[in-house]
Order: sequence, then C-alpha cells, then structure tokens
Amino acid sequence: MSLLRSAATVSGLTLLSRVTGLIRDMLIARYFGVSGATDAFYVAFRIPNLLRRLFAEGAFSQAFVPMLSQVKEQEGAERTDEFIGNVFTLLAAAVLATSMLGVLFAPAVIWVIATGFSEHPETFDLAVLLTRFMFPYIVFMSLVAFAAAVLNTWKHFAVPAFTPVLLNLSFIAFILLLADRLEQPVWALAFAVIAGGVMQLGMQLWQLRRMGLLPRLRSPLRALEDGAVRQVLRLMVPALVGVSVAPLSILINTNIASRLARGAVTWLSYADRLMEFPTALLGVALGTVLLPSLSGAFARGNLDRYNRLLDGGLKIVVLLAVPAAVGLGLLAEGLSSVLFQGRNFLAADVAQTSIAMRGYAVGLIGLIGIKIIAPAFYARKDIKTPVKVAIASVAVVQACNFVTVPLFAHAGLALSVALGACFNAGTLLVILIRRGWYRVLPGWGLFALRCAAGAAAMAAFLVWAQQGVDWAAMQSEWALRIALVGAVIAGAAASYFAAMALLGWRAEEVRSARRQE
Repeated sequence: MSLLRSAATVSGLTLLSRVTGLIRDMLIARYFGVSGATDAFYVAFRIPNLLRRLFAEGAFSQAFVPMLSQVKEQEGAERTDEFIGNVFTLLAAAVLATSMLGVLFAPAVIWVIATGFSEHPETFDLAVLLTRFMFPYIVFMSLVAFAAAVLNTWKHFAVPAFTPVLLNLSFIAFILLLADRLEQPVWALAFAVIAGGVMQLGMQLWQLRRMGLLPRLRSPLRALEDGAVRQVLRLMVPALVGVSVAPLSILINTNIASRLARGAVTWLSYADRLMEFPTALLGVALGTVLLPSLSGAFARGNLDRYNRLLDGGLKIVVLLAVPAAVGLGLLAEGLSSVLFQGRNFLAADVAQTSIAMRGYAVGLIGLIGIKIIAPAFYARKDIKTPVKVAIASVAVVQACNFVTVPLFAHAGLALSVALGACFNAGTLLVILIRRGWYRVLPGWGLFALRCAAGAAAMAAFLVWAQQGVDWAAMQSEWALRIALVGAVIAGAAASYFAAMALLGWRAEEVRSARRQE
C-alpha cells in the first residue's frame, strides 16, 4: 500500500474519530460549561492520558516498532510470536503497577500538577476522586497501543485508527443517558472513560486473534532473558527521557493554568482539542504509516526509499499544515462558537477559547512536523538525538512562558507550546540534513513559494469573509452559523488551491508521494 493511500486510510478513520470527538466535546461544553468541576475532570483525565503517551504511544512504540520490524524481517514467525508475547507480558506488568501507584498517591499527584486547586478544596477533592477512578485507564490504553503497534507493523492500519471512535461513542452515550441523573454530573464523564477503554482493548485483541497474533502471557523473568526484549528496554531508557519531556512541559503548563482564572484549564483543553483535529488527521496518520515503512526500508538497507518516504511525507505536511494553521488561526472564533457555544458555554468562553486556538495555530506546522521528522530517527534506532532536542524544547517553552503568560494569560501557554514545537521540529530537520540522513529532493523552492502564495490568498479571503460578522452574537441562529462557517471554510480552501494552481501547481508532490512503494 502506498504512503498516501495508507495515510488516507488512517486519516479517513481518524476523521471519523475527530468528528465523533467534536460531537463529544460539543455535548460536554453544553452540558457542563466551564466550572471547577470541568477543570477537575480535565486535570484528572490528563494524568493517565499523559502516562499512556509516555509508556505506550511514546517510549514504548519508538523502541518496540523498529525491533518488531527487525525480528519480523530477519527471523521466523515462531520467534516473532515469542517476542510479541514477551513484550506484552512486561508492558502489562509495568502499567498495572503504575496504575496501582497512581490510585494510592492521587492526592500528591494532584497537588503537584494543579497547585492552584489547593485554594479551592472542593475542586481539589473532586480531582483526587476522579483521578483514582480513571487511573486504570492507562492499563487499557497502553495495551491498546501495544496491539496497534503490532497491527501497524503488519500494515493493518484500519482497526487501530477506528478504535478511538469507541471512546467518543462511550462519552456521547454516558452524557446523554446518565449526566442528568447524577448528583455530580461530571461523574458520567469518568464512567465513559473506563467503559471506552474496555471497548477499545477488546476490539484490538479481537483483531489480533483473527490474525493469529494474540499475545500469550509468559513469565516476566523468562521474558527478560529475550535478547530482543532487552534491546527494546535499552532503547526505551533514552526514549522515556525524551517522551517525558513533552508531558512534563504540559504538566508545568497545567500547574500554571490552575493558578490563572477559573476555567483556564478548560479553555485550553477545548483549544487543544481543535488543534488536535489537523494534528491527528495529518501528523498522526502520516507518522503512523511512516514509522514501520521507514523502519522496514532501513532494515533492508534501502536508503533511497527511506529518503523518498521522508521527503514525500514532509511535502504533504507543508501542503496541508500551512492552510490548516491559517484557517484555524483566523477562523478560531467562528469554529469555537459553532462547536461549543450554547446552554452553559457562554460567549465569554468562546472568546477565551479562540485566543488560545490562535496561540496554538502559530506552531501548527511544528506540532505536525515533529510527528513526521522524529520517526526518521526512531527507524534508525537513534532515540538519543530526539531526546536531547526535546529537552532543549522544554527549556524553550518555559522560557517563552516568562514572556507570553504575563502578556496573554492562558493563551500565552498555548503560544509557548507552539513555539517550542517549531524549535523541536526545525532542529531535528537540520540534524537530519547535516548527517546526510535526509537529502532534500528537487522542487522544494517552487513548492514552498506556491504554498506561501496560497496561504496569503486564503488569509485575505478569511479576513474579507468575516468582516462585520459577530459569531458569538449568532447563538440563537445555530443553523445559520453552521452554514456560514461551512461556506467560509469551503471558500478558504478554494482560494488556497486556486492560488497554487495559478502558479502552476498540479499536485505533482502528491503524485510523488503516491509512488513511494
């Protein structure tokens, strides 16, 4: 399957996930609004979610996928099954122990990451209870990430891309059926998290069983005797440092946000959700497809294919991330109003969420680009370099906070994250080029010029189309708002690609990516 076709499969299913996720967020905004309870939920949910990224989607996947590709390419099926079972055993034991510690020390965890909650005892106590209830989510989702890594290595991208939809459907069902029946409605969200985790793990294990790849639990001590497993653990050590950098930065920013106006954590969460839309559709989709493809190409010594894959991925990123950043930045208020405003989510909340979205939009190309560039290192089993750059990027984020937070409050936190992402992606790209691991293929100069011209035309259209429009004031005209936002988005996209076409662009970059067999 070609790079573009594989990415399109993942993107299409990820789009379904993001659409259902937006429906989920619309319901949460309308049912729960912005309050201490929502701040408590988002903080409590963030902790196991970040640990999931740390153990599973982060350090684990970066170390496991290249080794799994190597074992699969160079050793037999029986040895591959043994390796999968050994890794599964150790991962399950690690996340189970982490979950138990999280439940036990929940008050200390909340105090560390949301110090500002100590001034609001009710919010603090609720955050502790929610954390204890939802911490086992890390067990389900870490094993889901394990299963996804195996399936992606076998080029089965559809099921891993679809399973997040189950979590969103769980949220939607629990909100509609349970929220109004509970004394504390926010607990409906906590129940949805656990139910969604169970469903996602069940679906992934079902698919592995169909393929004959269902892992078997083994003795942890015997699993540690596996040389390939020990290599995964050696690779995970620097990877853990590297991937813990971003969660650490997020936790620091969460702590800062907890000290700002009540609702700051929630505003940032909604802005982050909208930024995740293009990040997941493009960055996660391409990154998911690229890592096993790059790992396989490098394992076979096919460096030309490795270079073409990376070059094609970067062109797709620039082609689509640039207009996404312009659109989300200039249409932030319209999108926030259409998606979230109503019932308990007020016009003031729309304004605060929109400001944070603009901060994130500044670095959207970096947020997406890092998911394409970092796998180029992981495929070569070089995890130390991304670790060092990630550590430096955290320093950049926190240095920016000293300037941006006093100026823009919670939106300053979003802007700092965006600038740090650009620093991270840009630095890694320069290192790839200097080491000779990536050779820039011809055509980038003209391609970049066309993208810049398209972005300028798109920005001009968005400014013109929104003259005199007060999105928040149109709350009672919900259908009109949807139609107007849809028309503006369509016009913006048309202006971007029309300007590029006038400069001679004929989708040759996309066709080039499609040929990366």
